[in-house]
Amino acid sequence: MNTLEFIQSNKVITICRRVYGRELDQLAGALSAGGIRLIEVTFDQSDPDCIQKTTQAIAMLNEKYGDKMMFGAGTVLTREQVKAAADVGGRYIISPNTDPEIIAYTKDLGLVSIPGAMTPSEIITAHSLGADIVKLFPSGWLGFQYIKDILAPISHIKLCATGGVTEENWGSYLNLGFAGAGISGRLCDKACINAGNYEEITRRAKIFTDITTAHS
Repeated sequence: MNTLEFIQSNKVITICRRVYGRELDQLAGALSAGGIRLIEVTFDQSDPDCIQKTTQAIAMLNEKYGDKMMFGAGTVLTREQVKAAADVGGRYIISPNTDPEIIAYTKDLGLVSIPGAMTPSEIITAHSLGADIVKLFPSGWLGFQYIKDILAPISHIKLCATGGVTEENWGSYLNLGFAGAGISGRLCDKACINAGNYEEITRRAKIFTDITTAHS
């Protein structure tokens, strides 16, 4: 199964922002125990050491969990970040925006491209530039009526919902044909991580996984 097929099969991508080292290791273990198979480690653009931190995180995750999970980089804004992620085994590149140069370079390196877009014009542009999946962001704020309206003319484009996806509405996105979802707050919950309550993260992960399986 190639990377794109793996993403479309497992669908739920946990977005890990500013979580590194032992905490990230424990988080990945808890997510894996709940059936999650995709983790996005973001580049913190406000941190001058973000390339080092993100690449070390992806390398660690690949070493410990690469036999059953796939990892990618998020908030990718530069070619340098694309290359850095690829060099440590990142399999997909996720951005908040649609940048033709980033999409092209991602594809040149053989990685899956998931740029961000909001309007129909942006979504179609991203798709025409070679995006494998387009991240609809912020999907929760846009609302389901907006999503249903834009899907009518662009149902051929694979979409990943990001922002506001919960256990309560994930099934609704799947019913609309979404290829995946990027989930942060519910699966990379800083309160749970700080308290060491990884059992709760596993419990939530299993709910998302069960919903995905029920719609497969």
